[in-house]
Amino acid sequence: MICQHCHKNAASVHVTEVLDPTPSEQDGEEEQQPQVIERHLCELCAQTADLPHAPVQAQKKTMADIWKLLQVSAQQSKQVPEVTCVECGMTLSEFRQKGRLGCPADYELFAPHVGELLERVHGSREHVGRLPGLSEEELDRLRKLEQLRMELESAVREEDYENAARLRDEIRILDGAVGEEAPPDAGE
Repeated sequence: MICQHCHKNAASVHVTEVLDPTPSEQDGEEEQQPQVIERHLCELCAQTADLPHAPVQAQKKTMADIWKLLQVSAQQSKQVPEVTCVECGMTLSEFRQKGRLGCPADYELFAPHVGELLERVHGSREHVGRLPGLSEEELDRLRKLEQLRMELESAVREEDYENAARLRDEIRILDGAVGEEAPPDAGE
């Protein structure tokens, strides 16, 4: 499929917009179907287009980008009162300049600043990388289980017991718990 905007490159971004129908009084119809608009754009045109809810693109940070972030962070530290570690003597400005902490106590002392730096450099404060010894399928299964458990808690909180039961069964299947438990004795 070719880009609908430049008509040159292959379309790699596909956007589907669903617009609410405008009420009209034609033939007494009250319900109308929503209007669906599909757009197929190349990557270049998608970046310049005004797309609603455009996904944030993950960008690889180069060392120059990281260095620039550290410098910006160092400039911002001038506005923050200087904090010094009592164990190693490292200051906040030294940390921002070097990008390394001096001792384990620094992690607690500079925690808010470490979090800000990680968020700017990596785009998140949470590491979502690989775990040693786990396959990609196992990681996916564990993440799905975590998501289902959160949905289950929410369903129970909202007293949506049918959905909670369905989620419970999905969790048991993913956990491998279905069929592994011995059935309870009728006499107990």
